Amino acid sequence: MIPICPADDAHVKPVPACVQCRNNDELGFDFEYAYQPIVNLRERAIYAHEALVRGPNGESAYSVLSKVNDSNRYMFDQACRVRAIRGAAELGIAELLSINFLPNAVYRPEACIRSTFNAAREYGFPIERIIFEVTESEQVMDRPHLVNIFEEYRRFGFRTAIDDFGAGYAGLNLLSEFQPDIIKIDMQLVRDIDASPAKQAIVAGIVGICASLEIAVLAEGIETPGERDFLRDAGVDLMQGYLFCKPAFRAIGVIDPTAW
Repeated sequence: MIPICPADDAHVKPVPACVQCRNNDELGFDFEYAYQPIVNLRERAIYAHEALVRGPNGESAYSVLSKVNDSNRYMFDQACRVRAIRGAAELGIAELLSINFLPNAVYRPEACIRSTFNAAREYGFPIERIIFEVTESEQVMDRPHLVNIFEEYRRFGFRTAIDDFGAGYAGLNLLSEFQPDIIKIDMQLVRDIDASPAKQAIVAGIVGICASLEIAVLAEGIETPGERDFLRDAGVDLMQGYLFCKPAFRAIGVIDPTAW
């Protein structure tokens, strides 16, 4: 059963929409999605698919993101959620769906989540299969606000993730205030980790912390069997990267059988 938007529940006091939520102006540019599988190596199965923004004909993410500014950031963030969910439903994705969100575009999470609930209902995609992830390398102007967003999303039934962990502004300080369902280790820490004692020590520390906090660890940017094997032996089951499958434009990626 797909939960309804809390603002539409007859037993919940309606949440007034913020000014930005009432802005229905067109974005002025189009975009689509590619989907990249996230695998559970231990189970040899697809765990989730990350929705990655692309141009309407498969152009790079930068070709789209370079058009996002202060005046359209909120509209873009909302459109991303709807299109990612619609695309996943049309493709018949049965696993989890990971969607990036822009924390600086969320004004009031209880009001700004409406479009996500509406899309989940319209396209028949259960919200318990949606992961909202934020990139740690994005400079968050108000960390308490981000923590509040995460807490509200969890309350609504969504899963949460911190992307690019170890690369940006938040790091351990954010982790001390909120423990997401998933931590995604930044690909720069993953690259050639099998030959780098320093990276091995850092990742071992992250894995140990997450084990204590009951947070799943996902290694992104896996490109070689050596990286895969070291991380597997370090206790990381969830992986994502070109070794397994490149992002598939408007399609479900197929795992290379030799990648397991």
